[in-house]
This record gives sequence, C-alpha cells and structure tokens, in this order.
Amino acid sequence: MRHPAGDGPRGPADTIGVGYYDLVTLHDLVASIFCSRGLSDEDASAAAETLVRADARGVWSHGVARVGMYCSRIDAGVANAKPNITVTHVSKAAALIDGDDGLGLVVAKRAAQEAISLVEETGIALVGVKRSGHFGMAAQYVETCVDAGLMAWMYTNSSPALPPWGGRSAIFGTSPFAFGAPTGVGQPPFLIDMAMSVVARGKLKFADQRGDPIPEGLALDSEGRPTTDGMEAFNGVVLPFGGVKGAAMSWMMDIVGGVFTGAEHAGRIANPFKGLDRPQNVGHLLFVAKPDLFQPIEDFFTAMQETTTAAKESPRAAGVETIYTPGEIEALKADEARQCGVALSTDVVTDLQTLAADAGISWPFATDGTRLVI
Repeated sequence: MRHPAGDGPRGPADTIGVGYYDLVTLHDLVASIFCSRGLSDEDASAAAETLVRADARGVWSHGVARVGMYCSRIDAGVANAKPNITVTHVSKAAALIDGDDGLGLVVAKRAAQEAISLVEETGIALVGVKRSGHFGMAAQYVETCVDAGLMAWMYTNSSPALPPWGGRSAIFGTSPFAFGAPTGVGQPPFLIDMAMSVVARGKLKFADQRGDPIPEGLALDSEGRPTTDGMEAFNGVVLPFGGVKGAAMSWMMDIVGGVFTGAEHAGRIANPFKGLDRPQNVGHLLFVAKPDLFQPIEDFFTAMQETTTAAKESPRAAGVETIYTPGEIEALKADEARQCGVALSTDVVTDLQTLAADAGISWPFATDGTRLVI
C-alpha cells in the first residue's frame, strides 16, 4: 500500500528491491546481534521483539532499521549493555526506575513489568524512569500492559527535534505518547501511538539515505527555512503537528518525562544517532489502571463495544470504505506479517548483513530471485 500524499518519506513497501522476512528468524538474528554486543539473552530478546514488532505493525521507522544505531551507542560506551536497573518504591502505587543507561528497549520493558506488578494491589500504578535511552515504538510497552488486562498511558521525552512555538532551535523532542485499552476477547485493543511532530524524525534520515526528497511542510533547516532535503531537515527541526498545540504538548512531554522523573530535559538529551559522547538519560512515565476500577469489567467491555460500534458504523466521508479504530490497521498488518513476513528494503538488509558479519553470525535467509525467504 503506498503512503498517501503528505504522509512523509516512503517506507519499505515503496522501495525497489524489497524482500520479505520471517518474523521469528528475523527476531533471532537481531537478538544474536545484540548478544554479540554484550546483552543478556533475555534483554537481547526483548530488544529484538520491540524492533521486529514495530516492522510487523508497519512502523518501519522504529524497526530493525535502527539496530545499527543501538549497537553504535553500545560500542561507544554511552549505552550500557548490562545495566544494573534498580527500582525504588516511593509509595504503594508508585515506583522510580533507574535504568543505568541501558537501552531504552530494555529499560522500558522493565517499567511495564513493574507497573503490572504494582497495579495488582493498588488498582492504579505510576512508574517513572530516568537514565534510559531511545525506546523504539511506544506502543510496545502500552500493549504489554493491555495484554495483562490493563489500561495504560505512556509518556517520554526525547532528543531535541522541535522548537518551542515561534522558535527555530530544537529544544524539545518528538516525544511519542501512547495509550491503550482492552476491548474484550477476540478484539484488537484500542491503541494510540503518536509523536508530537508532523512526521517521525527517523524518516527524515532514512529519506536522505535513499536519496528521496521529503514533502514540504514537515521540517525547517538549521537556519529556520523550509526544506525538502531529508538531512537538512534532520539537522534542523521537525515541525509539530497541529501548530501551537503540538508544540505545547512536546513541551509538556519534556516536563512529564524529564523534569518530573529527574531525567535529562530542556534540550540536553543526546541525539541517539550523533550524540555518541554521552548517555542520553531519557525519561519515561507509565501510568496503568485496572479497567474495572469504577465499574464491573463486563460493563466496561460493553461500553467499549458501544463506543466502537457507534464510531465504526457512523456515516462515512466521501471515498471512505471503512472506519478503523486506533490501532486496528496496525493489528491487521501484524497479523499479515505473521503469515507473510515483514518488508525490509535493501539498505536495511545491507546494514543487518554487515552487523551480522562483524559479529560472526551466519546470514539465516536464503535468496529466491528478488525475494528473500526462509
């Protein structure tokens, strides 16, 4: 499916030389690469799961294309392959996690596990995280909580990418927000994962790598001028969605994710690609609640079905065949990927092959014409 106009740089489905890769084999390959960098089997598997899951859901900008970036941070000594993650219970329903500069992919999973554990006794739980790093797809950690039968809200700050409203210097991050709620047996969860920017910042870098221009209106260069050059945009600032509203929300995320948790903030988080001189110290905040906190669970699921039905069966705009719930399209893509594999472009494959070769790992895929299969 081609991206609609204005949806940002193209993804793997639009590239020449694309292949499709089995999820399990791809996971094992990525996990082996992370193990070669010193991660434990458990942490390597968790990191690989999040990246492969992103590709399966169609969020390619946060998928296995980023394996090299995480490895570079470990190699530079600014991300800890074996972090001593500690948990301090500040109240019965709240905990603070010190990620010891581990990969955000690992630290954020620990936060989800802690939240699920806390909520059993309290009904609600709040987990703050400091000294973490870029954690990939925010939906992963929310979905972990939803799979445990909970509602979840995930906040994070991130490296500078957006200006305050009226500015031209990057101060605040694209800082994704995610929310999820269970909808009942056999139904995909209600799941939102959205950045504060018009486009995911990583897509700008990948567009430049492929020689693609980006649509106008996504970013400014370092001088504050509109640009269609991916690298000029990556080195400049991404524009917020919704104008001043998105800009205000990115500022809020810096407060909630960074100031509140004691993590870095105010434009001082290291860029995950270029800031190889220091740890990132990203901050996250995860809030979870039992969906039956205020009413019986049966009533909650009935109400969820009612609001879903009302929305999906409402009159459709011209040219629209189906109204989807948030997260439904990604769930359908993930179902398809389990059967058909995930699409990876040739440049991503080349990066993975290089990382595997450097680690002495055999390439596990066979070539069949232009398609790469098990």
